[in-house]
Amino acid sequence: MDTIKTAMDHLNRNVTEHDPCTAISFEEFLEELSQKPTHVLRNVFQVFHDMIKDYLGQGIDEYPDDPESIGFVSYDCRRLFVEGADHPFFADRLFANRLISLVDTMMRSSQQNKIYIFKGPPGCGKSTFLNNLLLKFEEYANTEKGMRYETVWRINRSVLDISAEHGALSVLEKLLQFQSAIPSNQLDVLKAQSALLSSEEDIEIPCPSHDHPILMIPKHYRREFFDDLFKNNEFKERLFSGKEYDWVFKGIPCTICSSLYQSLLNRLKSSQKVYEMLYARHYRFSRRMGEGISVYNPGDKPLKYNKLTNPMLQVQIDSLLRDSNQVKYYYSQYAKTNNGIYALMDIKSHNTERLIELHNIISEGVHKVEDIEENVNCLLLAVMNPEDQANIEGYQSFLDRVEYINMPYVLDLNTEVEIYRNIFGKQIDEKFLPRVLHNFARIIISSRLKPQSSALLEWIREPEKYELYCDKNLHLLKMEIYTGHIPDWLSEEDRKRFTAKRRRKIIAESEAEGDHGISERDSIKIFNDFYSTYAKGSKLINMSNLYSFFSKSENEFTKLIPRGFLDSLLRLYDYSILQEVKESLFYYNEEQISKDIQNYLFAVNFEIGSVETCTFTGEKLNITEEFFENMERRFLETSADKERQRGFRKYIQNAYASGTLTQEILLEEKAVTETRIYKSLHERYVYNLKENVLDPFLENQNFRRAIKDYGTASFRTYDKKIRNDVTYLINNLRNKYRYTEQGAKEICIYVIDNYLAKTYR
Repeated sequence: MDTIKTAMDHLNRNVTEHDPCTAISFEEFLEELSQKPTHVLRNVFQVFHDMIKDYLGQGIDEYPDDPESIGFVSYDCRRLFVEGADHPFFADRLFANRLISLVDTMMRSSQQNKIYIFKGPPGCGKSTFLNNLLLKFEEYANTEKGMRYETVWRINRSVLDISAEHGALSVLEKLLQFQSAIPSNQLDVLKAQSALLSSEEDIEIPCPSHDHPILMIPKHYRREFFDDLFKNNEFKERLFSGKEYDWVFKGIPCTICSSLYQSLLNRLKSSQKVYEMLYARHYRFSRRMGEGISVYNPGDKPLKYNKLTNPMLQVQIDSLLRDSNQVKYYYSQYAKTNNGIYALMDIKSHNTERLIELHNIISEGVHKVEDIEENVNCLLLAVMNPEDQANIEGYQSFLDRVEYINMPYVLDLNTEVEIYRNIFGKQIDEKFLPRVLHNFARIIISSRLKPQSSALLEWIREPEKYELYCDKNLHLLKMEIYTGHIPDWLSEEDRKRFTAKRRRKIIAESEAEGDHGISERDSIKIFNDFYSTYAKGSKLINMSNLYSFFSKSENEFTKLIPRGFLDSLLRLYDYSILQEVKESLFYYNEEQISKDIQNYLFAVNFEIGSVETCTFTGEKLNITEEFFENMERRFLETSADKERQRGFRKYIQNAYASGTLTQEILLEEKAVTETRIYKSLHERYVYNLKENVLDPFLENQNFRRAIKDYGTASFRTYDKKIRNDVTYLINNLRNKYRYTEQGAKEICIYVIDNYLAKTYR
């Protein structure tokens, strides 16, 4: 019993201390408002914005120093759409940026009623997205971070000079008047409840429209009131000039609150006494109860009667105010989601009727309930298939208030892979060589892109120059850009021409893509067939398996893959793994490279045949044509002839004499290793070393055999240098590129046997 009592006491203390339903006086509310104005003074649009920003964070820009950046960053959407969800939704980079842009626009502009429709093809995850979004909004809105206040009135009988006894009699009299409209089996219950409630000193009247308490201040007094309440600071300036706070000055309370306020003011003759009866409590959201969030499916039938009321509370109000016509306590279903979210799942069947019924609400922000006008200011969301758009095409004035947000099939290959991992388990990575799983996603996404891109062709005027790395339609390039990556194989000239304007054009093309091709459901089915076929035994799934699966299959899906794409993807794969092998085998002596570059920069200023001591390294140099040729082969491609080498030498000498020496070394007092020309030569030197790193091994059969024997007893029979080189190569592939030992061996043999080093010379 002691443990039970302890547990119950602890529970009671926690619930009491954190009870969000506890109302505070209007004065206490104003004190909290003055201390945390940006937190307390928010409507549903601002809370929705804060929720998205809180879950998604600032995002990651892989190129923070890029002057042409357009803010197309990577957002981690797992907290918003995956964690805690029964059915995760995977938002790609394009959609995440689209969502952030939407909520930022909500904050920057005056929030007029619109309906935001997320439109996308069947199977793209629209319903899952909206369900998860609403789930997280409900969670967030019921926490301290997302909390908002709503209005509740507590009418004190003694202040109105009405005794409890008289109040009880008045309520019963009113109930007798309503007797004909109330079922007999409920009348006795209502009489008993009313007699009990009427004996209490206070009557609590909640605002059914969840009005913000600040709206109880008459509109024409609010500016002066806030001027007195807030000090001159950044928030006050935003409040008086920012569009996101227009609602504070333009909003009006619901008819129940406004008529109640006016009736009390007429009775009490003092606004101070009226505000003493005004309280604020946390706005509690509950999708299941339809409070703050209402979601309708196409099959949900509309209510026969849209008028909601509380007869017992109505007669109590009439008794208090002694005039049944002053405050009419009835409202519609829309009041329950005022300052909340009203959502429609698919615009068809009954939801088409609901959308059309929203016409006046979206246009004017009001809804008629019998003879009164009800304010409705909520976030209206819907999801729609493209073919259902015809259901609302005939309402032009209505369409002006519709904002479509495209939800295509996934176009970001990293997100596509995450979907496979979620469905089939993260262990699938262990069955693939690196890059092969992502290449499967590239094939699927290629079917969702438009055949040609005017934005890419305007940027890359001669796509054929990249035929070893990219397809003729530049789909592989576009996929990289959609993931936020700028490929290394682009020329320096094209990188410079990749301006912010061009980037926006390319990203804008995603708005018209992803509405066709292989759907998400079909891609999962295809992956299952592929994985079941090749994930057998100990051998890893390689690029040959992938190429064979798609090139030899003849079905409706393979016809959607652009012609020649598989061959281009294979060439890009070959190039990519070649770079990985080169990078893993590459080792250089930084000290020696630095000395070579400094000696060269010094030597270009002297005639051939001279013998000079380098002022940078202290080394004695015999400056000959052979000296220059040996060095220039390290800066230029191996095919460069003597004329090209001499031209390069002259260019370096002029650049050194006119800028490096006079400006950077003498004037700015930089060390030679800190100058621009040194850094440029260092980059060239390292690049060419890496490009040719495989040359000494290609014709050495012992090197290939040593790779195959790595990890076996036979490996010890090779000489020490080969053992060291192979070990260094395998370890780097494992540590840098996530290869297993088996995968590293397979990929090295693949590079050697297919002569990739010569192909990409």
